[in-house]
Amino acid sequence: MNRDLPQGLPQDLSPGLPPELDRRRDRRRDPLLDLAAVLAAALLVTAAALVGTSIERRHHTLFVRWPPLFAQWEPHLGPGTPAALAVAVAVVAYGPLLATRLPWRALLWASWGTAAAWTFSLALVDGWQRGIAGRLTATNEYLTVIDRFHDIPATLRDFTHHIVSHSPAPWPAHIAGHPPGATVTFVLLDRVGLAGGGWAGVWCVVVGAAAPAAVLVAVRALAAEELARRAAPFLVLAPAAVWVGASADGYFAAVAAWAVALLALAVTGPRPRATGLAAGLLLGLTAYLSYGLTLFAVIAAAVLLLGSRRLRPLPYVLVGLAVVPLLFSLLGFNWWEAYRLLVTRYYEGVGGVRPYGYWVWANLACTALIVGPATVAGLRRTVTTAVREGPRVLRHPHALSPEPRLALLALAALLALLAADLSGMSKAETERIWLPFAMWLLPACAFLPRPRAWLTAQATLALLLNHLLLTGW
Repeated sequence: MNRDLPQGLPQDLSPGLPPELDRRRDRRRDPLLDLAAVLAAALLVTAAALVGTSIERRHHTLFVRWPPLFAQWEPHLGPGTPAALAVAVAVVAYGPLLATRLPWRALLWASWGTAAAWTFSLALVDGWQRGIAGRLTATNEYLTVIDRFHDIPATLRDFTHHIVSHSPAPWPAHIAGHPPGATVTFVLLDRVGLAGGGWAGVWCVVVGAAAPAAVLVAVRALAAEELARRAAPFLVLAPAAVWVGASADGYFAAVAAWAVALLALAVTGPRPRATGLAAGLLLGLTAYLSYGLTLFAVIAAAVLLLGSRRLRPLPYVLVGLAVVPLLFSLLGFNWWEAYRLLVTRYYEGVGGVRPYGYWVWANLACTALIVGPATVAGLRRTVTTAVREGPRVLRHPHALSPEPRLALLALAALLALLAADLSGMSKAETERIWLPFAMWLLPACAFLPRPRAWLTAQATLALLLNHLLLTGW
């Protein structure tokens, strides 16, 4: 008992509270602050929808039918509806318990399988053709140019000559908007006999569903296994799965996630050479899948900061990192020239018409929808944790407890996403484009109590989005 307190004054209302009482008071306030954060996100989404609809009706400059999402209003059911409901109920009911009890390797496999089941079922709400097989065969998609890659080295040497809109035989939007590593992936699938939109869609779903397992590996290595287990159900039941199935960005998200996971193992585990080299290879590949994924350098820097052996694997990471860029350069593709021409094409097209003043904040509304209310609440707790730790987060990262370490990782992903937003090169369609960054915001849900209630909110949002809207990806 504190004898300096005035008689009758409750300790938890007095100045100079002991740390344990201060934390107890915070725990009582946290649920209300979580709900306030979710309400703020809901208001942001509402404002983006109302303001966006007004702009599109008056000026037709957004080029989306259901702002802020690239989607259209079309309530519908489909063959995936019963499966999606079943997966959602199963994860809400049993996910938190199984995440704590399964052996670690079994948890990773279960996360991959459950994420794949959730993504496939959501995609099949739109039917096989419209939801999976036809996604990557549309006008601006990768499979439309497979026949132009019959000689891959020659096409790579000529790639930059077809990026800008007024060039001869310009590439469709997605091919021009990405380095050729993305298109070459689908060309190679075609070469090995997995041709057509069906196989391409399945590839994106199956590979994209591996991203949650990668995030779990990284969280366990950099923070704590307990936090990874608590995050697992949220990673597999994320609303982001609506856009993972079936878009190439789901595939990109998994490659980037495993690059970070392997880097985390390199700076904490017993095999820094092998894991460092593999991390470098995948980091190099990410830059040749999407120009925007170069911002994963921010997340990689956070991993190095948190690692106990941050310098030992670095030479192997750098060697691995050079492989893919060197290969594409030797084949004749100039990344920097291609990006310069892409900027020109971007502003020649709808990117130059879409208003930055709207999308710079409406993009964040898209992010709130793909990560869901639980992640919004988790990020609120993440920021609180980081503020509480103060300068120690950057000055003494090795001395941090697991929670601040996870907070630093999530905040690095948020910083990378905000950099992408401010760049102006991601105006609209960020519910798909920012999937790789969103995967690293989801672990913030590990900070939340009562996981079943939050999982229910996540699943409900995903099901409503997929059944009320026909998304463009």
